[in-house]
Amino acid sequence: MQTSNPVFRNDPFGAAAGSSGDVMTIGGTVGKTVILLVLALATGTVSWMLTSQSPNVFPIALGAAFVGFLVALLTSFKPQWSMVLAPIYALLQGAFVGAISAFFNARYPGIALAAAGGTAATLSGLLFAYQIGLIRATDTFKRVVISATIGIAIFYVVMMVLRMFGVEMPAINGSGLLGIGFSVFVVIIAALNLILDFDVIEQGAQNGAPKYMEWYGAFALMVTLIWLYLEILRLLAKIMGRR
Repeated sequence: MQTSNPVFRNDPFGAAAGSSGDVMTIGGTVGKTVILLVLALATGTVSWMLTSQSPNVFPIALGAAFVGFLVALLTSFKPQWSMVLAPIYALLQGAFVGAISAFFNARYPGIALAAAGGTAATLSGLLFAYQIGLIRATDTFKRVVISATIGIAIFYVVMMVLRMFGVEMPAINGSGLLGIGFSVFVVIIAALNLILDFDVIEQGAQNGAPKYMEWYGAFALMVTLIWLYLEILRLLAKIMGRR
């Protein structure tokens, strides 16, 4: 099984299937996802409070995001370490998300709660649609979502490089119709990645992947959920910026 989520690309679930010991379950993965969400919420709350009191905290949060990215890469290559690395990732990314949420919320009061609600609603809706078979991760579905995700990633890298040389793209980053349309597209692709993640986790449980893969599956879902939340936050900021 393939997915656009980078932590699933090497199919660690299938590769680990048949290992001895306890096996992965969907229920276990859900439980560990909740643990990671609680950890992220804890550091996010602290980061929010500190950022609201002093903007000097924001660079520290950016540092946490960078370290969290490195932890994510390490976890991708060493899924057997995910029991330790996944909580560390949640704590670090929670600090970043809390800081950036406080930054946006100071400018647009209520935007962080709206983004969190939108993320939760999207997760719940897509999970329900997946469970009843309304949406399935077919081969065509996977190819489209993976291609779109790779395209978005490349586009973001190009924008970062251009920004380093002082080149901005106001049409995309601004609150115009093109900028909002682009953000809507990215939010949709980020949301559809959840379907691919659900499918891979389900296959891992069916194939008898080792118990530690529950932590890896929870970590992968966190990667997608954080991306989705940040994109919804960005979209709402563009919409509110038009007022």
